Amino acid sequence: MRTGFQISSLVPSGLAVEGVSDSNDTIILVGRSQAGIAVCPLCGARSRRVHSRYERQVADLPCAGKQVRLRLITRRFVCEVPHCRRRIFAERFGDGVVPVRSRRTARLEQIIHHLGLALGGRPAASFAKRLMLPVSNDTLLRVVRRRTCLRRELLVVAGIDDWAFRKNHRYGTIVCDLERRRIVALLPDREIATVRAWLSKHPEIRVVSRDRGGGYGEAAAKALSGVVQVADRWHLMENASAAFLEAVRRSMRMIRTAIGATTINPALLTCAERLQYEGYLRRTYTNATIMALVGDGVPLKEIVRRTGHSRQLVRQVSRGVSADVFRTRQSTLDAHLPFLDAQWTGGCRNGAELWRRLQGRGFQGSLRVVSEWTTRRRRAEKASDQQLQKVPSARTLSRLMTTARDHLSKADTVTIAAIEGRVPTLVEARNLVERFQTMLRQKLITDLDPWITAASASLIASFANLDFADGLSSAEVGNHVSELERRIKKRFPDVKRIFIEAQRSSALPVAAIPYTNDANRC
Repeated sequence: MRTGFQISSLVPSGLAVEGVSDSNDTIILVGRSQAGIAVCPLCGARSRRVHSRYERQVADLPCAGKQVRLRLITRRFVCEVPHCRRRIFAERFGDGVVPVRSRRTARLEQIIHHLGLALGGRPAASFAKRLMLPVSNDTLLRVVRRRTCLRRELLVVAGIDDWAFRKNHRYGTIVCDLERRRIVALLPDREIATVRAWLSKHPEIRVVSRDRGGGYGEAAAKALSGVVQVADRWHLMENASAAFLEAVRRSMRMIRTAIGATTINPALLTCAERLQYEGYLRRTYTNATIMALVGDGVPLKEIVRRTGHSRQLVRQVSRGVSADVFRTRQSTLDAHLPFLDAQWTGGCRNGAELWRRLQGRGFQGSLRVVSEWTTRRRRAEKASDQQLQKVPSARTLSRLMTTARDHLSKADTVTIAAIEGRVPTLVEARNLVERFQTMLRQKLITDLDPWITAASASLIASFANLDFADGLSSAEVGNHVSELERRIKKRFPDVKRIFIEAQRSSALPVAAIPYTNDANRC
């Protein structure tokens, strides 16, 4: 039975087919608009005067297993309105047919939009290729962002934190709706003026969750009068750990006495350790000079003039900050130390074998790094509480004192036991930090006042004297901020690109974009 199929039915409505050409994998349709007049996009006046023509190629839905491309004959019209600045303009085919400056028809764009919403970036690109719709994952995500509706709910509880466009180089500010767990905006920097200007445009905000720094707090106070500012849980945990680290640094003299390392024989040091020890002696002399002037009541500015040291150094020394004798650098093995300890305890003592097992877990370091660790571990196994040993750095001691005893080596256990027996104030500070972290995790608000009373007389008194009235109530809110920041930085690179492009285009309707983990869908 014959049917009334026509070639014009393959193109969107409003277009007329002028010609058809076919190749191995593509059908090319030459078309034009059926309208005889066009409307000036600037003044809205109609025009029939044609200036010239050009060809415009756009992609359309596939047909019979082949890609379809439309070669549209586009006319340029002359605007006959005297005061209109646009003398010549190209005809528009309509947003429902071919949007302005688009390289795809509206119906193809809609299919791509639904694929992006359903599958995300890379999975949708792979599936679209099988449907004869070759688009990249970046194109899918751009279409999703462009067609996303603006958020309509009021932003009442906002979370503000900084995030890295490029770590240690450029940072921006992330603003989240913590009630709906959505990202609202990305600001290009973390300056007070930028955050203040953005907050001033959202007077409906009633609660701001931020870090313990003063920058965001000052911006919120100036932009929103009467707003409740709360500290999120992640930063409270970080500040508590930093307070304990500072307590360890203040107790280094007693720690050296406790582990029997009050004197150092330079003849037993390596060349690198000797250089560090000489620098330590110079720092000790500088600290003693500054503290003597502080004890005489000399102002900090005058101390800076007399000694020639920076104001920051003078301020730190006057507050009791001291340096370690031997400062250690971070190693690429730090993230794999629990696995190495478990393998060592299990009987694997060969450096090459440990290195091969680490490579299976994604370790990128060399064999030499693991071999040096095994050598140091063998020497540490022979340590005893009677031997004279080098004092670890304050950061290392802080980590060892907050690690469970079952996860420590024999030498570390001996060192920590000696410190706990001779420096009880440091043990008290550690217990207070652990109580504080437990209080945050379990939201024990009733235990806050007794904890502040106990901590005010300890080595972490400066941390305990901070205002915690709102901190515990925002523990869950702050957790959302850290979780969203972690997702953007590590697990959602495609979503991160969406937000960067949105910021560049000054359009941030990103609240309705669903979180899609492409890695889990592949």
